[in-house]
Amino acid sequence: MRYHIGAMIVVDANVLLSALRSSRGASHQVLRRMLGGDVAFAVSPAVALEYEDVLKRPGIFGAQPWLSETEIDTVIDAVLGRAALVSPWFRFRPFLSDPKDDIYIECALAAGATVIVSRDRHFQHPDIGAFGISVLRAGDFLADLTRRRQRS
Repeated sequence: MRYHIGAMIVVDANVLLSALRSSRGASHQVLRRMLGGDVAFAVSPAVALEYEDVLKRPGIFGAQPWLSETEIDTVIDAVLGRAALVSPWFRFRPFLSDPKDDIYIECALAAGATVIVSRDRHFQHPDIGAFGISVLRAGDFLADLTRRRQRS
């Protein structure tokens, strides 16, 4: 892992989705730390639109969703209110096997982020590390963050 405590991260929409689906998982803890200001994170316009697209997909929260669109907007607004907003000045595409995921790499590079938190298999590309970016699952990120904070 190449980041330090307080380093900037970028969070994939699948982590936000998992965080809203269950309050018991690591993704929910990552979201709580983001909103609480404990974890610095960046969002680009493309990432913000991806958050909205994923979280508002019909049926994404089941046939009887417990979150309304207004409540989803509130969550997205809260995330954007805490985020370091960046505008990538370049497009780095296509890079990953799912080109929609390239927006997270672009955001991370523009923000100087060293970690992308995701559970997406498309981020298992061997060349991502060449950019100084690590891709961690939410649980691995939290475990590493805890270890680093205990050492400092």
